[in-house]
Amino acid sequence: MSGKLEIQWSPIHNKFITWGAEICLYQIQALKNDTLPSTVFKVSDTTCAQVLTTNTNHHYVRSIDIYPKCENDLLLAIGLGNGRVALTSFGPSEHDAYGFPGKELVPRHSRHCNAVLFNPIEHNLIAAGLDKYRSDSSILIWDIHKFNSNNDSSNSGRMAVNTMAPAVELVKPVAEFGTSEVTYSLAWFHGTSKILASGMNGKNIKIFDMRDPNKMVNSTVTKGVFGVCTNPNDDMHLASYYENQICLWDVRNFEKTVVSIPQSKSIIKIGWCPTKYSSLASLQRDSSVINLYDIKHSVVSNEELEPNVMERIVSPGSPHNITSFSWHATDENRLLTIALSGTIKDYTVFDRITVNWSTNNIVWSHGRKILRHVNDTFVEDISHNIKERAKDRYGIQEDFSKNAELVKDDLSLANVWNWLHLTKQLVESGIIKDPEDKHPGVLSVISNIDPVQNKSDVVTVFWRDVGYPNCQGSVIMYRHEDRDKALRLCSWPLEKDSQYLMDFIEHLENSQAYTRAAAIAVFNLKIQLAIEVLRGAPSNANYGSNLNVVAMALSGFSDEPNSLWRQNCLNCLSRLSDPYLKVMFSFLTAPDYNYDEVLNEKGIAVDDRVALSCLYLPDEKLLEYMRKLSEELCNEGNLDGLLVTGNSSTGLKLLQKYLDNVGDIQSTTLIATRAFHDDLGSEVVTNWIDNYRNVLNSWKMFHERADFDIMLASYKSEKPPQQVYVSCNFCGKSISAYLSSHDRNRPQLHKSSAIKSKLSSCPNCRKPLPRCAICLQYMGTTTGDCSGTKNTPFELWFTWCQTCRHGGHAGHLCEWFDEHQECPVSGCSCRCFAIDAMIAQS
Repeated sequence: MSGKLEIQWSPIHNKFITWGAEICLYQIQALKNDTLPSTVFKVSDTTCAQVLTTNTNHHYVRSIDIYPKCENDLLLAIGLGNGRVALTSFGPSEHDAYGFPGKELVPRHSRHCNAVLFNPIEHNLIAAGLDKYRSDSSILIWDIHKFNSNNDSSNSGRMAVNTMAPAVELVKPVAEFGTSEVTYSLAWFHGTSKILASGMNGKNIKIFDMRDPNKMVNSTVTKGVFGVCTNPNDDMHLASYYENQICLWDVRNFEKTVVSIPQSKSIIKIGWCPTKYSSLASLQRDSSVINLYDIKHSVVSNEELEPNVMERIVSPGSPHNITSFSWHATDENRLLTIALSGTIKDYTVFDRITVNWSTNNIVWSHGRKILRHVNDTFVEDISHNIKERAKDRYGIQEDFSKNAELVKDDLSLANVWNWLHLTKQLVESGIIKDPEDKHPGVLSVISNIDPVQNKSDVVTVFWRDVGYPNCQGSVIMYRHEDRDKALRLCSWPLEKDSQYLMDFIEHLENSQAYTRAAAIAVFNLKIQLAIEVLRGAPSNANYGSNLNVVAMALSGFSDEPNSLWRQNCLNCLSRLSDPYLKVMFSFLTAPDYNYDEVLNEKGIAVDDRVALSCLYLPDEKLLEYMRKLSEELCNEGNLDGLLVTGNSSTGLKLLQKYLDNVGDIQSTTLIATRAFHDDLGSEVVTNWIDNYRNVLNSWKMFHERADFDIMLASYKSEKPPQQVYVSCNFCGKSISAYLSSHDRNRPQLHKSSAIKSKLSSCPNCRKPLPRCAICLQYMGTTTGDCSGTKNTPFELWFTWCQTCRHGGHAGHLCEWFDEHQECPVSGCSCRCFAIDAMIAQS
């Protein structure tokens, strides 16, 4: 296969040819297994190619083109070194009935045939580009249907005498161009069958029209005469190259190139993609990649601007330098490449796509003619979660625990809301005294512990006192009022509350958290309770081992440093997959009360690590560990870290990191709003609030946004300013009772709320108010009573159409539009009710 240096797709969908020393026909088929016969080889991850047949009848092949009207068998036009164009096929074919195979198209004089090309519209026409010969033409166009005609008057049937080949039937060209010139490349235009472009003489690109053979249509002076090719999707543009320069041309302005694209190496081939508008591929010498250029044309005020060229490089995966490529005529962005070694690759170029996100759908392009879309309600991403949670009034429930129930599928979020619920209860009940902060963290609670003046009590607990008479060792625990508060923040039981411990363990068992329940029992020195928990657990492969076996191992506990039980536990720790089982045995085998292996295990919950440190770390190490843990969780953006940081500035940084990681603007904003009251006016929190409101507005979730605004206002000390009020048509000043009661300079004309409710003129200029369009009475009501004793009924509120500005009492207008759609004002054609209906539907 080393001689096959050129490759070309055929009009038959999955067949292609390669040629060099010989011409081979291949068929692409689906790859079913990796075991392939010798005649089949893999060309991509999903396809393979099978050699069908080989043609070795022609030597000195210079160029080849395939007859475009092939359905089952191929007909090839082969440009030879002697200038002839031979028609051939791979054995018996459907073209034999027309007598095409075996025929030759012969120029008057022998010279190299540099290019041969079938007409893409009139398939019977074939053009050949030849070297120069004295006064002979270098572009010859034949009609292959002339082979079977008897036209003696035109001498088309005479015999040619040629010493280089047997006598053949001579067909006279139907058109000739380029007298005494040399032709390097040819390209038919795709919009018309009569026009041909040609790169000639090393200095010209010329355009000829078969309907007027006496003159050329257009021409330009350039060195880029090689590889001339017209854009299959736009006849106005063509491309060519020379050395390391690609030239793009517009035939409407053929004097200069539209744009030139320099290359790093010499170019050996270019080709337009037939299935994508204005996409050009380029192959450089000694290269294993193909350069693609997406050429974007733009027009401003009827003036076409210089095109924008976007470049990218694709690697079909060939291990050697590529010598040729070919675009598939119908499969989008699919091409074949062949390397110097004969390696063939079937490659599809993936398009750059633009994703458009409407209110309910995500839409993107899939090829030239297809748009694909997906309803975003079925996309399980963070935006979908935000929308669904907002509909359930997530985050604005008065009870924090109800918010936790709405996000129970997200354990971290649920833990945050449960923690907020717990801290609020502890502060309000007086267990944790912090009047300025309703949601303190563990680090804040234990910060009052002073190793010198307010240090913790040291308690030594011997194993023999807790049910293990054969054990001689002990455990050192630390007691302090602030440590007990921290344990309550972690939902852990205190030492004196044994019933709470039993209830806590039972709750974990009901949640099927058997290993966590057993570990917490061990941390509280209740080893027998841990054994009972493990024995009561069902056999489950998810634990990595049978928990009954773990219970048996735990029942042999011994605190003797050199005991066989201790040595076996240390050897088996690395094999335990469940983190709680691992830390349980690490705790029991910890040397010199060093619990680092337990406290640094990230597989266990943060509140369990914090609680354990509050029980067994001395004051200095406890504060050091809490600061280190706070920094670590903050850098990770782990919401469980709020247990440690509380609603401090560090907790605010943790929320920002969580937002950066997850993009959950909803939870970030709501947690900050509900817990970080002192920071509501900060730039960071204000930015979160504005962004969350914008998200709800963009989804037209105005009711949900209004609920959020009401909740937000309840946490702000200042009263929000009035945003909507009624003003006088004449003087423009407010007639709202709310504003008039705050204007000290305005005379108080009406002292009682009963009189205020009958206000029928402007308090400032005394001009009458507008009349109701239904009852024709003056609008004599206000939007409310500023004293707060009584609100005006909705039926008497001012209301009006935003289009025609007509209106009246709300109750009267509701009755009118129950039966009508047009404005009640005579002569007004505004369809007020229909406008509201359209807005509601949108």
